[in-house]
Amino acid sequence: MEIFQLLHALRKPIAIGEIARRLKAPRSTIYEIVNLFLAADILEYAGDGSEVFFGRAIYLYANDYNATHAIVRLGHEEVRRLATLTGETVQLCMPVGNKYAVVAMQNSARLFRIGSDVGVLVPIPWTASGRFFVAHMSLAELRAFIPPEDFRLQDGRSLDPRKFLAEARAAREAGVCTIAGLIDDYATCIAAPVVDHKGHCLACICFIVSSATGRKRLAELSSLLTASARHLSAVSEED
Repeated sequence: MEIFQLLHALRKPIAIGEIARRLKAPRSTIYEIVNLFLAADILEYAGDGSEVFFGRAIYLYANDYNATHAIVRLGHEEVRRLATLTGETVQLCMPVGNKYAVVAMQNSARLFRIGSDVGVLVPIPWTASGRFFVAHMSLAELRAFIPPEDFRLQDGRSLDPRKFLAEARAAREAGVCTIAGLIDDYATCIAAPVVDHKGHCLACICFIVSSATGRKRLAELSSLLTASARHLSAVSEED
């Protein structure tokens, strides 16, 4: 698992010996494990043949996951539909441990493009969507769940956990959350939650727009998002 996590974080091929060095593991053990994965096409050689990365079997397993999880499958469709309809950047985000990741994205048709790359782990407090993932928690649960360093933004500002949780609960009540300038001074994130039958957030559908976007346009986009989120939430109960 640590090998997979390292490859995912790097997002590029790496030498087997370097894997052992970074994981502080015996080279012989890492070579043995990697050879098993190579034989199963879970990993494959890349570049000049001295490095390895995820193999074709991973792609097939991912397709199986998409086929059996309606939120992911239909979420991709919603992302494309909303992007085509509005011309804005649209994302589907899901929690991964105590972080979250974009699992589907369609960029704006404009030259102005913003948003995290698919698969990159992002601290939960940094965006509008993250607030929905922890809105059900107590303050003690929140502090235990999110690493203290994740409350510090890239520009050095710190978020107060108590205030953050209050914002998360307010967002849950409103059914939509709009946050400007947290990780990009020029970007505003609008998010709506996809929830299960208990009201827990499973995913978020989001617009990433310019911070210059007017109130009327933000209201229009919020309305589209909440309708999309309700549709995906209904699907999740059938999954």
